[in-house]
Amino acid sequence: MPVAGGEAKRLTRTALSENEATWSTDGKQIYFLSSESGSSQLWRMNADGKKRKRLTDYEGGIDTYAFSPDGSKLLFVSQVPYGKRVKDIYPDLPLSSGKVIDDVMYKHWDEWVETVPHPFVADLTAKGLENVKDILEGEPYESPMKPWGGIEQLAWSPDSKTVAYTCRKKTGLEYSVSTNSDIYLYDLASSTTKNLTEGMMGYDQNPVFSPDGRYIAFESMARDGYEADMNRLFIHDLTTGTNRFLSEQLDADVSNICWSADGATLFFLSSEEAVIQLYKADFATGAIQPLTNGQFDLDGLALVGDQLITYRHSMERPNELYRVNQADGSMTALTDENKELMAQLKPVTVERRFIKTTDNQQMLTWVVYPPDFDPAKTYPAILYCSGGPQGNIGQFWSYRWNLRLMASQGYIIVAPNRRGASGLGQAWKEQISRDYNGQNMKDYLSAIDALAAEPYVDENRLGCVGASYGGFSVYWLAGHHEKRFKAFISHSGIFNTEAQYLETEELWFANFDMGGPYWNVSDPAIQRTFAGSPHKFVQNWDTPILCIHGEKDYRILASQGMQAFNAAKIMGLPAELLLYPDENHWITKPQNSILWQRRFFNWLDRWLKPAE
Repeated sequence: MPVAGGEAKRLTRTALSENEATWSTDGKQIYFLSSESGSSQLWRMNADGKKRKRLTDYEGGIDTYAFSPDGSKLLFVSQVPYGKRVKDIYPDLPLSSGKVIDDVMYKHWDEWVETVPHPFVADLTAKGLENVKDILEGEPYESPMKPWGGIEQLAWSPDSKTVAYTCRKKTGLEYSVSTNSDIYLYDLASSTTKNLTEGMMGYDQNPVFSPDGRYIAFESMARDGYEADMNRLFIHDLTTGTNRFLSEQLDADVSNICWSADGATLFFLSSEEAVIQLYKADFATGAIQPLTNGQFDLDGLALVGDQLITYRHSMERPNELYRVNQADGSMTALTDENKELMAQLKPVTVERRFIKTTDNQQMLTWVVYPPDFDPAKTYPAILYCSGGPQGNIGQFWSYRWNLRLMASQGYIIVAPNRRGASGLGQAWKEQISRDYNGQNMKDYLSAIDALAAEPYVDENRLGCVGASYGGFSVYWLAGHHEKRFKAFISHSGIFNTEAQYLETEELWFANFDMGGPYWNVSDPAIQRTFAGSPHKFVQNWDTPILCIHGEKDYRILASQGMQAFNAAKIMGLPAELLLYPDENHWITKPQNSILWQRRFFNWLDRWLKPAE
């Protein structure tokens, strides 16, 4: 579609997905990835979608890619073997399903770690890929970093002579307790590598070269082992070798860094009072100012000419593309892809509200009212407990936890930015660490109590739902809610924090947020954390509960949900377990997702809506 706006033209109509589309330098062709040949390979077609052609047949497939600025080289990511299989150790046991494990990080998120991604550089010729070079050849490390890293963790220099890449050069236990990644510079001519962020101890990632090639902007966290540390904007000077903290005046995370064409300005996304907006920083002075403002979140950022392109969404509407004027921040909608679907839905109202907490703070809370809301009537209400525990609770749109969908079923939804939420300053975000059972739980109750006091909320029909840390919150509140709620739903929640410490894979998370292992009896903060484990308060459970979990969830094992369900049944409570053998921390397969929604609302309606 034209950047100026207009109708979008559909280019492909195949049974499989195409992704990672990029333009050729002359704008006449489009490169993309497709699995049409049986594995993910690089393809090319004309700009009108015609003359599709597969360009590569690389064994192992291509995960993501980027052409060098001069078009002479292809940078791509592919998986390489990690560790030894049983058949490597014992060739006479090719059918054995056993796994011989001698270190931690043998599982990650939803997979057994048997491969790691490596970046490769090659020539793309009429014969396919030639002169292929593994930048991490012989190294057992991953770049991009699992599980979320993509092409944004690698970057070409403008002169096409070097590649900057993100890597945490650790394995096993050392990997599992550390977030210390670095930005490395790989020189193609000499095949040498230089660490640009040596001594910077947290996550350093997502390098972006300045237009003149002298500087690299990147995201950096200060502390090792804290994945929710402030994500800061840093500049590396390739001439002097120094690093500059450019976003020092900002008490908020930075993401999606983008240089202006002249290198005088850096654009990025950040959050103030929970909503994610566009900001710009003056490179010379470091002065920062917001460019956009509104009750919506932005996601993704790209510079096209003198215009910025981004996604915009809210609790009311899914993503659409917008053009942003980099001078004044004015926004123009480029797409309305969901117009026909959204026209079928009755509108909801999203209210931005501040609620007083037990320690006299003002807590930003989103309240979503159902269609045709009538304040003269009374409605059931649902407390939404967010995951993370550190994370933005802004104007998010989700295809799983969709607050508009919940409200459309006739519920008032209460979504508080309790302690631990990002976008409200680092102190607010960090308070939750080592205090899982403390102030943030009081924040939840302050929010639901404030709404329950309204004449249009039926205080006898309150529900509480959440996933991940939100699922932990549900389990904890089930033992402490003092009969406020009539129904609970916990998805992928922590039920037993002692078991969670030893079951999860990224130990840095448990070490920072829980303080360390539960057997450290000399640390009172650690003991308070584990003493507050939800499983120790089951004797107080008195409310129907639905537990949901995926058996491929290696972040929070499905045994946590099974324990909670079994406990509820032993206590004689109405309870249901929705278990997915083929899903991970989220439920993503189409019919699994539909089943999830049906059981979710079936449970809420059963306990929160009077029989007709």
